[in-house]
Amino acid sequence: MSENALKVLYRLHNNGYQAYLVGGCVRDALLGKDPKDFDVTTDATPEQIKGLFRNCRLIGRRFRLAHIVFGREIIEVATFRGHHENSDKTESKDSKHSDHGQLMRDNVFGSIEEDAQRRDFTINAMYYNIADYSISDFAGGMQAIKNKEIALIGDPETRYREDPVRMLRAVRFAAKLDMHISATSAEPIKRLAPLMANIPPARLFEEILKLLLSGQGLATYKLLTEFHLFEQLFPQLAPLLLQAGSRENQFVEQVLTNTDNRINTGQRVTPAFIFAAFMWYPLEERCQQLMVEGGLNHFDGFNLALNDVMHRQIQRIMIPKRFSSTIREIWQLQNRLPRRYGRRAYQMLEHPKFRAAYDFLLLRGQIEGGQLLELAQWWTDFQEVDDSQRKTMLEELRKQEGGPARRPRRNRKKPKPKA
Repeated sequence: MSENALKVLYRLHNNGYQAYLVGGCVRDALLGKDPKDFDVTTDATPEQIKGLFRNCRLIGRRFRLAHIVFGREIIEVATFRGHHENSDKTESKDSKHSDHGQLMRDNVFGSIEEDAQRRDFTINAMYYNIADYSISDFAGGMQAIKNKEIALIGDPETRYREDPVRMLRAVRFAAKLDMHISATSAEPIKRLAPLMANIPPARLFEEILKLLLSGQGLATYKLLTEFHLFEQLFPQLAPLLLQAGSRENQFVEQVLTNTDNRINTGQRVTPAFIFAAFMWYPLEERCQQLMVEGGLNHFDGFNLALNDVMHRQIQRIMIPKRFSSTIREIWQLQNRLPRRYGRRAYQMLEHPKFRAAYDFLLLRGQIEGGQLLELAQWWTDFQEVDDSQRKTMLEELRKQEGGPARRPRRNRKKPKPKA
């Protein structure tokens, strides 16, 4: 257990409040996994929590939460949720629903029993009590773990309408925990998938990171496709994936396989690479369209297509600039990697995004083969040999492709020293 989470629990308990660990940390501990996120729930209000902790900040309008900050670790503390009343006063002050049934504001507080009924899945409604070290299971979470089943608490359609992101969470938990979504919880997902359009793009970016950077990205992708959720997240790519075994399908699956391998072996990954891969073939298609219909050359068509595809994607998923700039560089370097004469190859090796661009090219070559694979192999060899061999490779390349001959260096005369 996190020492900081225990500090929060004991301080709340010692000041007369109920305090429980809840959700994923309890679930993962019971599954024999190492818990990562420690969430606390209590009968103290957000303002009362803030009064107990100097390192506390209150966040959120839709859900009022307290974040207790311990350096890089944040312990999230929530007040027990209660049931919504139907009075106009409550609807306007503490809770609010959209026309689609989505919860826009949810600050109705209640008891621990009510809080359990407001949780999303049965496996997340188990509470660890710091007062007596017991676990309270209000919704059959222990049995769901034994059955390896992801099941919503309450009516699935109502719960999905309250927060459509629960559909993504169902898929994520099923892939992450190697479980299956129960039949009643799975049934409405395909029908309600278009509700994802109501989720703010910034929130969806955080959800995408959890979905695809969990070490089970490939399994998650297949479930997202099965439940028609992937097309809601990447509407430009989805139509290109309809044909099984297509290069687009192979490329996406290989990218996710490599990402899973890196994560599961403790290597670093960047979301920019995955986003660059998911938008690459829509970019190529848009570029060809602009060249045919607009009469543009490849350079102009590529740059216009780059902006178009990026703009359409961020309307669905907001990609922070620190990642979008890397995506653009990976794409633009795909056009520079074939140009290797003279000093260009050496300059390319020194580019800060060369490695990401090279890995991207290598994946493309493995899927498409032909000249693309030969180009990727050339860059593989060029990185591994010494400087004299690099010069030989460049000279052979010039002869093979009929490139411009190397211009001899001119011997500049040294100026005579002044008398």
